[in-house]
This record gives sequence, structure tokens and C-alpha cells, in this order.
Amino acid sequence: MFENTYIQQRIQKANALRELGLNPYRNDSKVDLHNDEFLNKFAYIKDLDLDEKKDENIKVWIKGRVKFLRIMGKASFIKIEDSNALLQVYFSQNELGDLFKILKKNLEVGDIVNVCGFPFVTKTGELSLHAIEFKLLTKSIVPLPEKFHGLSDVELRYRQRYLDLIVNQEVKETFVVRSQVISLMRKFFESKGFLEVETPMLHPIPGGANARPFITHHNALNVERYLRIAPELYLKRLVVGGFEAVFEINRNFRNEGIDHSHNPEFSMIEFYWAYHTYDDLIELSKELFYFLLESLNLSKQLPFGDMIIDFTDFNIIAYKDSLTKIGGIPKDIVDNKEKLENFLIHNNIKLDKELSYDKLLNEAFDNFVESKLINPTFITQYPIEISPLARRNDIDGMIADRFELFIGGREIANGFSELNDPIDQLNRFLAQVAEKEKGDEEAQYMDEDFVWALGHGMPPTAGQGIGIDRLVMLLTNNKSIKDVILFPAMKPVTENYNNIHEENAYKTQ
Repeated sequence: MFENTYIQQRIQKANALRELGLNPYRNDSKVDLHNDEFLNKFAYIKDLDLDEKKDENIKVWIKGRVKFLRIMGKASFIKIEDSNALLQVYFSQNELGDLFKILKKNLEVGDIVNVCGFPFVTKTGELSLHAIEFKLLTKSIVPLPEKFHGLSDVELRYRQRYLDLIVNQEVKETFVVRSQVISLMRKFFESKGFLEVETPMLHPIPGGANARPFITHHNALNVERYLRIAPELYLKRLVVGGFEAVFEINRNFRNEGIDHSHNPEFSMIEFYWAYHTYDDLIELSKELFYFLLESLNLSKQLPFGDMIIDFTDFNIIAYKDSLTKIGGIPKDIVDNKEKLENFLIHNNIKLDKELSYDKLLNEAFDNFVESKLINPTFITQYPIEISPLARRNDIDGMIADRFELFIGGREIANGFSELNDPIDQLNRFLAQVAEKEKGDEEAQYMDEDFVWALGHGMPPTAGQGIGIDRLVMLLTNNKSIKDVILFPAMKPVTENYNNIHEENAYKTQ
């Protein structure tokens, strides 16, 4: 490791600093202002009516990583970047003496520095810091990507996210927005009287969604455990216990495929609201989106790839109606199981086995409707078979009081009036178990403890989950889920780890 020529040269410089009595990894930094604070606080100096625009009476410590370096004879300019902004620093032999000569020989792009000085404006009109003290805090021995080519290798960006954040400012901004979104969602639900709670991530029975779980072993208890696929059944237990409005910002794990909108480890917010219906959730969802857009200073006409999503236009359409009005499938085909199956086969939709009518409808929806739902659209009245935890509609028992919200051709949220009839829930679990025995790996398990909890009485309740990763994709105009997850799931590196990193180090030159 660290064997290529460029890295060795940097290591030699770190050793040279040690020989001069200078620790290349110091731990005595001082900070008075962030770079953006410096630029804002001293912007007035640009307007001073002086030959030399500066204020030598001010002494400020700033810090950051060197992103640009221009060495001259007895003076140098560098640009250093902290988490907020880029700031130019001027230093010379006049102020630093012998230290300037040491820096001139050993300072490089990538190093982390701590500088004290006064604000001034250069001849080109740039507000800068004139250094009077200078510390090299951390010597970077691996070169950063070369300025004009940057870090464009997508595979490398995801595997070395730290490097991606160093060199791609827009990536850093995406994750700042992600953090803001989570904070704002917490603020929104707390303002509505919801209580934030925490539920287990290791489950004795995977439940709350149709998905394949990850399995692990609990050594102390000597039992199998499943990584959480959803917190739903635990949150509803809390509603039974008397918490009438709860939410959890949670990590879920589903042992499934990876693509542009799926990652096996992902973030959601789930919330449950007693004495409310799924119609109330639809209105709450609209309010949440307007709150996020306003708080993030985003337009209600939001670009997403080559689309413009209009958040002033929330649509509501029933599931079967969407198949005809949006999917273009004739109604007589939608209403007939045999015709629908033949239609799907004729359109090259692969059906691995004989499917029930409700599951054929789901295949039709996935293939002919979902990708066309660009503006926010609530699809309602889902088939009951594919909604094992949702309440039956009072008028038509074959549909659920459920919706899914689609934006930009992708599901963003799933909500419904909760099933609180323990006998109906028991029978639906039994049906799921039967499907699992037939080979459906995503069918849900029987959870007798949850059914028993419902037996104590859960008030009429509405619940919803929103995918945070997909929401951030939407708000930051990113088409891949890997661009909004700091450390997405990746295939293991098959080549020698050292060789890959050594090769990347050469690419930076």
C-alpha cells in the first residue's frame, strides 16, 4: 500500500517536516470563523476608499483543505475549502520567514491547514486572507483528482465517497439537503403532535411489508433474527398501547435487487395517526410536500431529469381506472382475469407462474401505469389481496382503503386506513403463509403476537410510509438512489484492493 511514486514523494515530504521538528499531523487548531462567515463579515472592505483595501487590526483564524496552490518567488496564493466555502489565502516570506521556505517546498493540494491573518482585497478584487501565522495540520499523502478532470468515475465515486465529497461540491450539497429534509420532516410531524419513537431493528418475525429479509443469528439467545423490513407492526402495537400519533425515521433492510431506485438498506419515515383515515393522510401528504418545498426554497414546478413535476397538480385516481385511463388497457380486459392474462402474455410480460386476478392487475399496473405517473398522483382502491395490512372498504370488500403516491414515475409513499379487525388480520396472515408455502419468498409471515395485540383493540387508525431516499432524489434532481445514499451497496471488489487504489492515485496526476 502507498507504493506509487507520487505517494512516496508526499510521504518523503511528511518525513522531512518531522526532521525539521514540525508534526505533519498536528492537533492544535484554532477557528474563529467559517470561510463563508469570513466572506460575509468582511465584504465591506471591498467598498473602502483606500489604495490598499485591508484591515490589519483584525486577526482571524480560519481552516480548511488546500484546493488550489500557486507558488511564486517569495509569495504564494492558495485556496482553502472548509465545509461551507472556498477562501483565498495569501502568504509570503515577509511574514512567515523560514516557515515560508518550508511550506514552499512541502505544501501541496489536499493538505489541511490552519491560518491566521487579516482580511484584504487583492488587485483583482477578491476578498482574501493575508496570512501572518500558518500551520500545516494534516499532510495528505494520496493526491486528489486533477482539477480539470475531477472525479467522474461513477464506480469510484460510490466506493470512495469521502473522495467524492472532497472534489465534487454538488455532491456535498445533495447530502446537506438530505440532512435538511430529515430534520424538516421531524419538525413537521412534531408540530402536528406526533411523538417520535424507536422500535427494534432485529425482529423475531419479519413483517410490515412483502419482502425477502436478511437473516442473522443472535448468539446470546441462540435464535435466528431478521433485519427489519418495516417498523409497521411495532408502531401499530404502540397505537394499541395508547400513543395516538407516532412516527419513526428508520432504516430498513430488504434482501432484494439493486437498481436506480432500490438499495437493500434504505431510509423511511413511517407514521400512524389514530382516529384518522387514509383520506386525512392524503391531505397531510400534500401539506408535507408544500412545507418541504417552501422550507428548501424550491419551486412547485420542480425539474427531475428531463421532466418538470408540477406540485400544484396532485391527482387522485382509482387503481382500476388508472389501468384504462393511464395504462391504455381496455376496460373489458381489465375486468376479466383470462383476458388480462392473455393481454399481458401478448405484450411480452413474463409471468413465472399462474397468478391470481389481483396479482395480474398488479403486473399490469407495474408495466403500463407506474412509469407514466409524473405529476404527484395518489392511486387509491388497491386490490385487497396485495394489501394484507390495510382495512377493507366498507362498500366493496375486495378493495382496500389504501393509496400509493407516485411522483416522477416512481412510488414515493404508501398509506392506508389500518386493518384493526383481529380476525380479518389473522385470516389474511394465513393467506400470506399459504402463498409463502407455494414459493412466494416475499409473502408475509404469521405474526401471532401482533394479532393478539389487535385483539385488545386498536382505534381506527391511518398509517403511511414515505421513502426518504426517493424523496431526496426527487428534491435534488438525482436519478439514481446511489447518488443520495452516502455509502450505497456495491459488489465486492474482486481485484487486489491495493492495486486498485494505487491505480487511482496515478489517475489523479
